[in-house]
Amino acid sequence: MFVGLEATMDTRLDAVVMGTSVPLGVETMLYRLQAGSEVPGRRSGSKGTRSTDRSRAPMSPAGRLPGNESRRPERNALVGRRRSRGMVTFLAGGTGTPKLLAGADAVFDPAETTVVANTGDDVALGGHLVCPDLDTVLFLEGEVLDRERWWGIEGDTTETHEWLRELAEAAGLTAGPRYLPDDLQTAGRDIARWRRFSGVAEFMEIGDRDRAVHITRTSLLDEGHTLTEVTERLADAFGLERTLLPMSDDPVASIVHTDQGPMHFQEFWVAHRAAPAVESVEFRGAESAAPTDEVLTALTEPVVIGPSNPVTSIGPMTAMDAFRDALDRTPVVAVSPFVGDEVFSGPAAKLMAAVGHEPGTHGVADAYDAVDAFVLDEADGTDLGRPVVRTDTTLDTPADAERVARACREALEVVSG
Repeated sequence: MFVGLEATMDTRLDAVVMGTSVPLGVETMLYRLQAGSEVPGRRSGSKGTRSTDRSRAPMSPAGRLPGNESRRPERNALVGRRRSRGMVTFLAGGTGTPKLLAGADAVFDPAETTVVANTGDDVALGGHLVCPDLDTVLFLEGEVLDRERWWGIEGDTTETHEWLRELAEAAGLTAGPRYLPDDLQTAGRDIARWRRFSGVAEFMEIGDRDRAVHITRTSLLDEGHTLTEVTERLADAFGLERTLLPMSDDPVASIVHTDQGPMHFQEFWVAHRAAPAVESVEFRGAESAAPTDEVLTALTEPVVIGPSNPVTSIGPMTAMDAFRDALDRTPVVAVSPFVGDEVFSGPAAKLMAAVGHEPGTHGVADAYDAVDAFVLDEADGTDLGRPVVRTDTTLDTPADAERVARACREALEVVSG
């Protein structure tokens, strides 16, 4: 059950759906973020306003993690400028879009690519904000991602995680997921609303170096910086050439309503392996959340949606009115995560059925009404009534990813004239 959140769960939204490298040492991660120069552009108060409060701790000019020297020139803020003709923006959630990006460099110049990542799956675990979809792109582009699992850092250790579980057992404490009490779900930092878990016997495996990223991120948030600002600094530390943005600096939580009660997506997927029957999906907070100015600027460029879960990977983004409206005004191409009615991986089929979409390529097209053209597998003969480019959409190797990326480029050329 969704222990401790029954009261806050009573008010629900309608389901909104648009539908390697040398491992990093903890010490090298932490020393790169120190006091120094001010970072402009903090969001505060009403949407679209900028705070003039200078009481927060400033961040220094970025250094680089050893082995992660930046491959991009210093960039200006995205806000207020139209970018070059070759720019394209990817929407990322889960592993679908990262697997596509893994071989896309020859097709989409990383220096002219922005990735907007889902934050509906984020959780506060033991007080630290964990951003799985942001971090998958961060680690991929920083060349430290564990590509066997497609999450976490390659070669990472889990000593702290293991000790937490052993300590809980020795103390007679029940294992997680353990939600914080109702009154604490909306207390403290806003970005963690409705998804705060105790760190006792943590139910998500967090590597030791991975944990250093979460500690640094959370500490900078607590110093007063926005998630966008913090993500940019982490991207600099990992030497990213692509621009990485969170979908919003406001809290949006993906809540899955099941026959066992409402639960955050991470409980549904990680703790229960998507076993509970799904009744609906809610993106809590989306009605008052807004994409940042940086995201809205990125969405003025052609958009590619990788083969991600249309419900919980892309749905939190399109649940924000301004985000959905921006997609309506730009060319959009999507890679289907299905071949006919067979899904590549994950709980997409189950979630789509629960929110009223046919589990399959037809349902993806119904969920993505802003998409102008699709990339489908060559074995998928579905007629969508929209332009389609077909190729082998398997994404097992970088060569596979390059092939699918070229199909995305072809589809963009069709809809962009």
